[in-house]
Amino acid sequence: MGDDKPSYTLDEAISEFGFGKFHVFALFFAGIGYFSDAMEISLLSFIGPVLRTEWSLSHTQESLLTTAVFMGMLPGAFFWGYLSDTCGRKIGIRCVSTIVLGAGILSAFSPNYTLLVILRIAVGFGVSGGHVFLSWFLEFIPSSNRGSLTLVLIASWVLGEALEVSLAWAIMPRFGWRWLIIVSSFPALTALLLSGFAPESPRYLFMKGRIHETCEILKNVASINGKEVLNHQPASESFISEGNHLLPQKNTKTGCLETIRQLFSASLMKTTLLLWTMHFAYTFIYFGIQLMISSLSSQNDCGVANTLVGDKDDRLYVNTLITCAAELPGLIIATLFIDSYGRKICMELLSLLTVISILPLVSLQNGALISALLIIARMFISAAFSTLIIYAEEVYPTGVRATGIGLMSAVGGFGGMVCPLVAIGLVRGCHLSIAITLFAGVIVVSGVCVLLFPFETKGRELTDIVQKNDEVAVEN
Repeated sequence: MGDDKPSYTLDEAISEFGFGKFHVFALFFAGIGYFSDAMEISLLSFIGPVLRTEWSLSHTQESLLTTAVFMGMLPGAFFWGYLSDTCGRKIGIRCVSTIVLGAGILSAFSPNYTLLVILRIAVGFGVSGGHVFLSWFLEFIPSSNRGSLTLVLIASWVLGEALEVSLAWAIMPRFGWRWLIIVSSFPALTALLLSGFAPESPRYLFMKGRIHETCEILKNVASINGKEVLNHQPASESFISEGNHLLPQKNTKTGCLETIRQLFSASLMKTTLLLWTMHFAYTFIYFGIQLMISSLSSQNDCGVANTLVGDKDDRLYVNTLITCAAELPGLIIATLFIDSYGRKICMELLSLLTVISILPLVSLQNGALISALLIIARMFISAAFSTLIIYAEEVYPTGVRATGIGLMSAVGGFGGMVCPLVAIGLVRGCHLSIAITLFAGVIVVSGVCVLLFPFETKGRELTDIVQKNDEVAVEN
């Protein structure tokens, strides 16, 4: 490259066309993916109690319906991450949407409990690839407002939960649980159809050495946004800067074991282990609180007045809808602070507020107050969880980003598998204080992990490769 020619990093090129019409589409498309995942997971809170009566299930069997989804997520999260790092984000998105759609609709026709569990495992396998939508979206966003825009995307999860509650409230009493499952699969169909209009991630293409395709996509995005980007330079040289470690290696095909080895390189091992611990903790707490609210709303055997609002038939729907709505203020708070004060401070503060919210529940017996504090705790832990996901997406280089997030999600899946035993088993066994103490302890551990993260990602450009000498390009 001649010294007299201007050069650009990929981040500088992305920043040039800013936020425009294309990003509105990208936000909607990736949001549909998150939206779909939220609906598929949330519906279990409503069909579980119904199936317990219809099929005479035990509490353990009811819990297994939720656990089954997370069982599918364990292998799926890594599989989809590695697939999208190897074959592209777009292929990963299409396969994920197809699996969720197919397994979701088929589970509506399950004739017995065993087949339903198997099909929900398959749904979990597909749902676990939802992080590929986030990786795809993140790789189109400038670093200056990456945190806040990603939180807006993650808010679609809350909207998906709220819609699922509304659908369950409208469909379950009239048409039954099978129709609820069918209707809940429609967002996956929408994501599959929209994937035909979505371009491949330019960062993925560039990392693979497909420079011409990278330039064409960036030019198309710039055109949609009404911008002109770098059209004065030859496409092969427009995005290369000697000051950045963005050049793809000669061999861009990385085997599965080599990818995992990179995640455990000297510079990434500490971060990887901390992310695993925190994702397990946040998954355990987030879904645990959600299931505790459902359990307290549907039973009254322990001397706790269990209503927040609503009569007996509507209580579960009303309380769950309120908890979904309560997540939005938490996300708004995180959106206001994440790009100003950083990811680590946000996670630390939100984890502390979660502990403060649930500790009084150890001795409380008032059902309305218990439900209110659980709702507040869910608001804070939801925002902390979203911030963690953003940090993880930013800290990993493009070459291992989806695989790293996938493995992290798989470890988090263990938290999802365990939490029904605590949230449903202990609460319905009248051991609420033990459950709350356990949740508080897990949150404290997650707070310690935040302090141990090696660096802040606020304002940093995304990196693309892990250096062979185990140094990750984190600075310009």
